[in-house]
Amino acid sequence: MTSSESDSRDPEREWVLRARRGDVDAFRHLVDLHDRRLLYFVLRFVADGETALDILQDVWLILFRRLPELRAPEAFRVWLYQIAHDRVVDLLRRRRREEQAHEVLRNGLVEYEEGPEERLEQVELVHHALDQLSPEHREVLLLRFLEELSLEEIAEALRLSLGTVKSRLHYARLALRRQVEMIDHD
Repeated sequence: MTSSESDSRDPEREWVLRARRGDVDAFRHLVDLHDRRLLYFVLRFVADGETALDILQDVWLILFRRLPELRAPEAFRVWLYQIAHDRVVDLLRRRRREEQAHEVLRNGLVEYEEGPEERLEQVELVHHALDQLSPEHREVLLLRFLEELSLEEIAEALRLSLGTVKSRLHYARLALRRQVEMIDHD
């Protein structure tokens, strides 16, 4: 981390410390600082805006309750995205189980399923291409390029090994490039 990155995160560290001590205004400041970007992250996995807002509210509530447990204030952003990741995964798993149950009821059987550079600057194209990617690929791309987390921070946030993060990021870039090219040719 460069000294300018370290300096830019020091104010956030202070807000986190204040919020951890129960300062509601400091917590509100952290919400204001991260809410829009966190909502964007969640919306990439949950297309329904109301559901995304519900998840966002859950994330902030969980974070508020558990903030005193955070021992390293500089890890706040990583922790925030860990919580968001967990909530999204929970929702997707629940939905998949519900869909499987409905499928069983409909069919009477159980089916298991286990599951160029200039163009990338066009926001709508990238949004559409991201939506076509697997949740795992979308997640690492958003955390790396939107949130500018380091590979180590992504690994920690997603509870994955560094090698897995590197691999997912590599394949996510390839998949995104393919999606952009497919959209571009349509």
